[in-house]
Amino acid sequence: MNKIDALIIGAGPTGLFTAHQLRLIGLNCEIVDNLDKIGGQCIELYPDKPIYDIPAVPECTGEELTNNLLNQLKPFNIKFHLSERVDEVKKDKDNWIVKTSNGKSFLTPNVIIAGGVGSFEPRKFPVKDCEKFENKSVLYSIKDKSIFEGKTVTIFGGGDSALDWAVELSKNSKVNLVHRRDEFRAAQATVDQVHKLSKAGKINLLTKYQMTGINGKEKLENIEIKHDNKETKNVKTDYVLGFFGLIMQLGPIADWGLNINKKTIEVDTEKFETNQKGIYAVGDICTYPGKLKLILSGFHEGALAARACFKLARPNEKYRFEFTTSSKAIKDRLGVKGD
Repeated sequence: MNKIDALIIGAGPTGLFTAHQLRLIGLNCEIVDNLDKIGGQCIELYPDKPIYDIPAVPECTGEELTNNLLNQLKPFNIKFHLSERVDEVKKDKDNWIVKTSNGKSFLTPNVIIAGGVGSFEPRKFPVKDCEKFENKSVLYSIKDKSIFEGKTVTIFGGGDSALDWAVELSKNSKVNLVHRRDEFRAAQATVDQVHKLSKAGKINLLTKYQMTGINGKEKLENIEIKHDNKETKNVKTDYVLGFFGLIMQLGPIADWGLNINKKTIEVDTEKFETNQKGIYAVGDICTYPGKLKLILSGFHEGALAARACFKLARPNEKYRFEFTTSSKAIKDRLGVKGD
């Protein structure tokens, strides 16, 4: 079991800055996120959308903000556990035992929920038989594109992720791109590229179709798709990829005995602690009188929660606040030279 001072649930901007604040005061921490990449909503929902309310930054994208926060964290070598959902949180004397969907266990006095508006989970195919092939030949994200080389891949979706991967995988794979409409929601340049590759025979474009069946015993053999005009096709494929966006929900958090109000968690405004000692909530998932759902609010909440963690992680030490401009210990940790 991994013993740490604090476990952060959520690798979005608020979770990243909270980790920075914990490490500045000498506490070790690790981050768990259900997504397969760092950045939370900023990366999944609006990586290219301009953000205008970060202090001293006139404008940045979600991706730029995430990269800047990661650069800020570089001196601390934070360990991330991605594509893992926290399934169980159980009290053990003065600590919490936290277990993840991949079987990892943590022992910590502090759990900080920075999960945005809850956990993100991919929207899945409505065809029930897809479940038996899930994480084998039916996938909702890509971790290693090399597995598709020389294979037939059928991609469903009409947004940026579906089209970007169709273009990328068409270099080394036979690609079918299936969408329920003729129009796509992706960047126009990518849409144009898909049509160009379709004309060149690199992508087999199938619009106004949806999946109605999936077949195979030990491994996936083929899928059935149905056109709006009721015509059906049988498509032989090695892999099926679904890119239908994300569902946001509380998930297992709803069963942890926390005070939940309209899918948000009630906290105090001194420590951003929940009704459970040692469990904090920061960012969009927490609520209190006057709450503003802004990234800068999440940064403030994470900073105060981090200081509260010190008392439980180091009960025999007194926390002494120091400005980063004057603390020699902090400068040493950051590798800053001079006074």
